[in-house]
Amino acid sequence: MAIDLAIIIPCYNEEEGIEKTIKELQKKTDFKIIVIDDGSTDKTGEILSKIKNIHVIKHSTNKGYGASLKSGVKESKTEFIAFYDADGQHRPEDLLAMANNIGNYDMLIGERGKDSHQDWIRKPGKWVLGKVANYLSGKKIPDLNSGLRVIRTKIIYDLLHLFPDGFSFSTTSTIAFMNMGFKTGYYPIKVRKRVGSSTVKQLKHGSSTLLLILRLIVLFNPLKVFIPASFMLIGLGIIYEVIWGILLIEGFSLIPGALLLILTGVIIFFTGLMTEQISETRKYLFMR
Repeated sequence: MAIDLAIIIPCYNEEEGIEKTIKELQKKTDFKIIVIDDGSTDKTGEILSKIKNIHVIKHSTNKGYGASLKSGVKESKTEFIAFYDADGQHRPEDLLAMANNIGNYDMLIGERGKDSHQDWIRKPGKWVLGKVANYLSGKKIPDLNSGLRVIRTKIIYDLLHLFPDGFSFSTTSTIAFMNMGFKTGYYPIKVRKRVGSSTVKQLKHGSSTLLLILRLIVLFNPLKVFIPASFMLIGLGIIYEVIWGILLIEGFSLIPGALLLILTGVIIFFTGLMTEQISETRKYLFMR
């Protein structure tokens, strides 16, 4: 089944793998290819200038992975887009299979199997991030930040303002689509070892991704954050009062610290309720 699709390939200093990646795609697919050279300082730009039948967008400075994807989405003008890494990890046959199975999905994400290449040093961080995302979103997310995905262009175009310019674009778009009720599916893929070295910094990007997930959840499902926080503070206040104000002091004595904890918890609870109403209103206005 032929679909109207553009492949968006963000790249930054990918001179070792970009040519092979594009030539492999051109050999096995007929889709439009948009490459974003995100301010590369190596020979990436020179290599891209020699490859025919691709559209190149060049950033004068390094703006980030997410910013590159945004540039590609705005340039695509097709019904569907596909995100595809420049480092040789992905296989054209997986992209073709996903394009042929997009069906009624708004976003189909490549789910990396156990036989895929993995950087073991990143596994602990990804596991923690995945568990946090599962809890905050209320859904099981098989692959939180896979770089291979096929998406309906109009939907993601309207959501671009929510997503970061940095590495966390994939993660936050997954959370946003799921929490806004768009039909999101997964398709099994196999990932190869990347060509060249990665620019991802585990600690730096992992912590920023976690903060972005929290921001999106507060935007789409705020009670997931506000309710646990309020109950925890109220509970600590009650425990504090029982131990210090009743058990350790004869009679009854209201402890200021306990009262402060309880009142703060109550304020956070009602703030969460108001934020939830605002969130639901925003969703309604967007989905109209």
